[in-house]
Amino acid sequence: MKAVLVGLGVAGYSWYKTLKNQGNIQISVVEIDPSARPKVGDDPVNFYTSLNEAIEQEKPDFIVNVTSPTAHTSINNVAFDYHLPVLCEKPISFDYAESIQVVQRAANEQIPFMIAENYRRMAHFRKLRSLIEEGTIGKIASIDVNFYRYHQVERKYTVSLLQDITVHHLDLMRYLTGQEGTKMFAKLYNPIGSWADDSSRCINLYMLLEMGEGILVTYTGGISSRGKQTEWGGNWRIEGTEGAIEIVGKKITIERNGDTTEISDYSDVHSVGTLKEFLLSLEQKRDAETSGKDYLKTQALVHFAEESSKVNRMLEITFPEIRS
Repeated sequence: MKAVLVGLGVAGYSWYKTLKNQGNIQISVVEIDPSARPKVGDDPVNFYTSLNEAIEQEKPDFIVNVTSPTAHTSINNVAFDYHLPVLCEKPISFDYAESIQVVQRAANEQIPFMIAENYRRMAHFRKLRSLIEEGTIGKIASIDVNFYRYHQVERKYTVSLLQDITVHHLDLMRYLTGQEGTKMFAKLYNPIGSWADDSSRCINLYMLLEMGEGILVTYTGGISSRGKQTEWGGNWRIEGTEGAIEIVGKKITIERNGDTTEISDYSDVHSVGTLKEFLLSLEQKRDAETSGKDYLKTQALVHFAEESSKVNRMLEITFPEIRS
């Protein structure tokens, strides 16, 4: 297969290594910054500054879009012009309305479009979902998630907790419960002593999310924490009608009928990576697990969290109707 990787920044180079390790993919790169060329060493890779030119010359089977989020839509639309499948880093766009338009176009033209949401592919979260589906703790009643890191980074865009990290946790809430959000209250803020240098960088979040089947989720997170750091997936406590499950670090603890069971070996979990899931979806001619259409429901939660914080009240969550 032939792939064109668009973007060779920090995330782009990581994707380059993933594509290279796949072993059966011929890679070409589109990158407007020529100083990035040495990253691939002596690898026989064709470099372009124009996606149109790369597509015309290489005739790829798919595009991997790892540009800055503000450039995602223009790159996706060029790929769609050639009817090429796209694996795009999150978010679809920072603009929610624009994200809807992109997903609708892919649906209208029946172009495979997947968002690279990787947290739900982690073995401990796959195991957690299987335990929930098996009825280990009965029916889910409530979920509490805590996320604390000190994460001060510079990108070509404004880094925020919600758009860059909490989006993964919101996707996990949907994945683990199989339910969608119904109501949302969120408060985005910068704590006293925050490293954020302006009000646009909201790096802490409190959220109350109501989901289908009466599940209530509370969330607290921040990326200016000077205390003990959580894993990137956060710490989870899921209360059920017959027990509770906790994830701290990557260890699962089950409490049921006075008994405690700990799980830290996930060798029995089958979980393919993001790229493999994308390739399988193309081969099997099906929607990818985190297709643009499905992922839009996660991005809707991000959107309503932002809106709720602006108006300082609980909001009803609605989802766009994407017609194929």
